[in-house]
Amino acid sequence: MYIESYSSRGFTVSGSRVLGPCALLPNSVLQWNVGSYRDITEESFSLFWMLEPRIEIVVVGTGNRTERLHPPVLQAMRQRGIAMEVQDTPNACATFNFLCHERRVAGAALIPPPGEISLAYPAQAPE
Repeated sequence: MYIESYSSRGFTVSGSRVLGPCALLPNSVLQWNVGSYRDITEESFSLFWMLEPRIEIVVVGTGNRTERLHPPVLQAMRQRGIAMEVQDTPNACATFNFLCHERRVAGAALIPPPGEISLAYPAQAPE
């Protein structure tokens, strides 16, 4: 799993385009039904704790800025043994790519940054 690019419209992940917010799992890319970081609830993350093997860390991209999530959401994930890293979306994409390169069992929950920002990451070197 590798985030190739993002824009205000969505993401390109391992060759697949996803419009709007998305959830990245070790072997899947799904649309994520949130409009903004304010819509994120404990239920929004339920798919991350239902998986085997267990996700170690979920990287959350909250748009152009790092936003605070509701404390009960963070507590619910911590109680399930899943670490959370909340960042602005550009940094969350880079962090997720790094974690995957390190072969960590990681997930991501990403909200596209508003505006006409677009970034393409360099192609991942073959191993």
